[in-house]
Amino acid sequence: MNGTNFRMPARRWATVATATALAAGPVALAGAGSAHATTDQGRASAVVLRTGLDVSLLNKTVDVPLAVSLNEVHAPQSAEKTALTAQLDGVNGGQPFSVLAADVATAKATVSATKAEGYTNLAHARLHVPGLPLLSLIEIDAVTSKATCEAGKAPVATSHLPGAVTVLGKRITVTASGPTEVQVPGVGSVSLDLSKTSTTSRTAAATALELKVSVNPLKLNVADVEGTVTLAQATCETPRTASVTPPSAETAPDVKPQGAPAEAGLAETGGSSTTPYIAGGAVVLLAAGGAAVLMTRRRRS
Repeated sequence: MNGTNFRMPARRWATVATATALAAGPVALAGAGSAHATTDQGRASAVVLRTGLDVSLLNKTVDVPLAVSLNEVHAPQSAEKTALTAQLDGVNGGQPFSVLAADVATAKATVSATKAEGYTNLAHARLHVPGLPLLSLIEIDAVTSKATCEAGKAPVATSHLPGAVTVLGKRITVTASGPTEVQVPGVGSVSLDLSKTSTTSRTAAATALELKVSVNPLKLNVADVEGTVTLAQATCETPRTASVTPPSAETAPDVKPQGAPAEAGLAETGGSSTTPYIAGGAVVLLAAGGAAVLMTRRRRS
């Protein structure tokens, strides 16, 4: 069997090498034109109930922090909770103690590319604290809070508490002009703030009710309760719109024909942005041609 070397003819090899050199230039240029996009998602949160109470039992010999939250949700990912009761252990003789019960208790937080929104809705709710198992700290018919942050618009925060509320057995009308004080002899006191809202250029927050509680039934020191209660709170932060940052363009060196006058530009010589690559390809072609001629002469000799 005759030995055969599968060599590419010199002429064809030179052609392929030149084509490769010419193709590399446009590809490199195309890679430099990409852009980088960045986004900053908005945020939202909602909670039906949050307590920060300190419960002292048996003449302050036992302190139990009453830190409870009901249906607390956060986004960027949309979330919703609708639990109707919040319970606490360890303050009712070993039996679960119901802090809040409601017919409707919804907290929802949603975030999209252009909008963030927190929403809470509470209806027919009854809040209890240790030491007052039969008397509600507060009863509410209905309350809602909503915070909306949309790109290109001012953030909005609203809270609604239609009708009256019952505090320590007293039916009262809460006003937005300032805190409402409720004193019940032998039981304690509650201070209520209605519809607290705040906004900035990118954020909004709404709280339907905030209570400052001081309860010690009949001063028996069975359950001394101090602290705050927040009902129906919603917050949001506006998403930042997407931005596109173009890459820094590197200026190609000014390649001019050898020996040409300094004032002769690419336009006068018929050149373009690919001229450096054509020149490089020509050099490769000349080198390949020389190599091919040399190989041919060696085979003939």
